[in-house]
Amino acid sequence: MANIKQTLDDLMTVDGAMCASIVDSASGMILGAIGSGVDMEVAAAGNTEVVRAKTKTMRALGLNDVIEDILITLGKHYHIIRPSARKEGVFIYFVLDKQRSNLAMARRKTQDVDKELNF
Repeated sequence: MANIKQTLDDLMTVDGAMCASIVDSASGMILGAIGSGVDMEVAAAGNTEVVRAKTKTMRALGLNDVIEDILITLGKHYHIIRPSARKEGVFIYFVLDKQRSNLAMARRKTQDVDKELNF
């Protein structure tokens, strides 16, 4: 079982990793962060709204399912938002340099660290 620091350190081993955080989705507050390149306070608050909007849309559509991850592809970055399957009300936010990363490997690593997250 990994704590927040171990989880973030593990994410940063992925090629192209820029920064990552663990966020409380009820408040939008960062529980832990690492790296640079993105204002994590602003990103945490904004991505909390993304998760809420998607959850609300799924309810409105009558979808009885869970979000595995949300991928936002920008010109230079990949942004992965993964609501934790282990910790209710928490999501992992991971930013990667698009030119230096492998998206499939990054998504897999995000899934793997979520399985070990424990705090």
